Amino acid sequence: MGVPEDRELAHVRLVTRVLDTYGLDPILGFIIPELGDLIGALLGLYVVIYALRHNMSKALVARMVLNLGIDMAIGAVPILGDLADIGFKANERNLKLVESREANSPARRSDWIVLVGAFAGFFALIGLLVYAVVRIVGAIAGAIF
Repeated sequence: MGVPEDRELAHVRLVTRVLDTYGLDPILGFIIPELGDLIGALLGLYVVIYALRHNMSKALVARMVLNLGIDMAIGAVPILGDLADIGFKANERNLKLVESREANSPARRSDWIVLVGAFAGFFALIGLLVYAVVRIVGAIAGAIF
């Protein structure tokens, strides 16, 4: 690794530290409900952009984006989600993924397994949320009519 890459990686580490170690990500989510979680995820894309610029595996990059999505979804739950967001540190996870890989390294089997499992869980969660909304709307409609 050359000097410019070391400086860029140092910036990635700084952003990660500010967002996760010092807690800016959960603080944003708590202070600005919903929008703060989105802002935190957008700031977290800095690590993902670093991985893309250094030609890391697309499966790895997808895994990193998924980490940010999970973090944003967890933080979107009022109060409890903000507390859980303190424990799920997507940016630190993504930094560890970046630091464990070399540029142009092929996707590892674990990348694909995590991706498939996460997407399956994600779609199951969407189905559960849709089911819950339908049940709630049905209950409200039943009470009104």
